[in-house]
Amino acid sequence: MVCAKKSASAIATVATAATSVYQASTATGSGPVATGAAALIASNSTSPSINTTSAVATTSASASAANTGIKGFNYAAFFLDYTAKKQADFEYEFQRAQALTNTTGWNSARLYTMIQYDTTNTPIEAIPAAISTNTSLLLGLWVSGSTSAITNEIAALKSAISTYGTEFTDLVQGISVGSEDLYRDAEGDSSDPGVAVDDLIDYISQVRTAIEGTSLADIPVGHVDTYDSFENATNIKIINDIDWLGFDGYPYWESSNGNAIENAHELFYNGLNKTNAIAQGKPVWITETGWPTAGENFGEAVASAANARTYWKEVACELVASNINLWYYDLQESQNGEANPDFGIFPAGDLFAVQERFDLSCVSSASLL
Repeated sequence: MVCAKKSASAIATVATAATSVYQASTATGSGPVATGAAALIASNSTSPSINTTSAVATTSASASAANTGIKGFNYAAFFLDYTAKKQADFEYEFQRAQALTNTTGWNSARLYTMIQYDTTNTPIEAIPAAISTNTSLLLGLWVSGSTSAITNEIAALKSAISTYGTEFTDLVQGISVGSEDLYRDAEGDSSDPGVAVDDLIDYISQVRTAIEGTSLADIPVGHVDTYDSFENATNIKIINDIDWLGFDGYPYWESSNGNAIENAHELFYNGLNKTNAIAQGKPVWITETGWPTAGENFGEAVASAANARTYWKEVACELVASNINLWYYDLQESQNGEANPDFGIFPAGDLFAVQERFDLSCVSSASLL
């Protein structure tokens, strides 16, 4: 297993599905071992890889899964102190993401759950916030932790469709059934449960059945995990049941692979290329990646704004230039607490009062000529 599991203290301080608790279950962050986007795209002519212009059009959903250059961030259901985010909180975050300095177009939100925090199956208030701010959505269903998780997530999904109609469904770019469940299942930690592949395939089928005949019927359904979890001989069959693969890549956590910032680009693309190689021609979306701006170091990796700037320039900017769907991690982690390490572009405080910790501009290839 090449993924570095975060410590219990890190899990407790970071409020995202990479490192968070949803209801009774806990998820750990990971960094799959992660050559450049241009090389990746160039390989389309000889082998299955990320396709930025078309997808394998076996169904309308798989066709709509093609990479189109979506740009967004990951959004947890609660703050670091486990206070539930309300509609106004999500609106504030979405509006700040749309008003960043030296970059534009960050108007998509990846959610980890359909359920408003501390409720059984009430739709998450990020949905009306997305409607009011015209923020597109990568929906997530959190399916680990109990056998009732999928039932409640589907109930919330159906309720959202009936409550908000096409104002909601027209914003949906994709649906992710689970997040790193196969990775956690392989770890075998009962306090941090995952989902076995056969159960996950069943959950995917249940979601497809739930959206049949609705305005989400043609939305592509995928799963987010680590590349080594996807390529596991037992798990690889799940690729037949999804329209796209979500890749989570964190070179920062790859302490056994020389994870200094100078190696981050190569580590990221090692993992992405391996995911692409097993994707059977289906699109691979970047569902999480980033570099901490502050906090503890890990192996050779140093958490700093300068290194986060380097990572943004060398990885995020390259993905954006290649029109690969990207949900970056993270807009702001430290709110109602201090994340350690802190992957947030913004420090703690009022998002419209504090400044980005590093320059978000990208240098175009043309300007280098």
